Amino acid sequence: MPKMKSVRGAAKRFKVGKNKIKRGSAFRSHILTKKPSKRMRDLRQSHYVDSTNVSSVKKMLCI
Repeated sequence: MPKMKSVRGAAKRFKVGKNKIKRGSAFRSHILTKKPSKRMRDLRQSHYVDSTNVSSVKKMLCI
């Protein structure tokens, strides 16, 4: 049986911690001049994948 391959796009976007999967924030790639600096500061922080999406992300990462 061949090896399981993870989805490479997902492997670049998610990091697996002890019990949660970390993700980056959206809305920070372009049109940044109109966004307040407080919002940009908050978007810098990493977040966790929502519980409704954890199973699909785990499948993509072959966990």
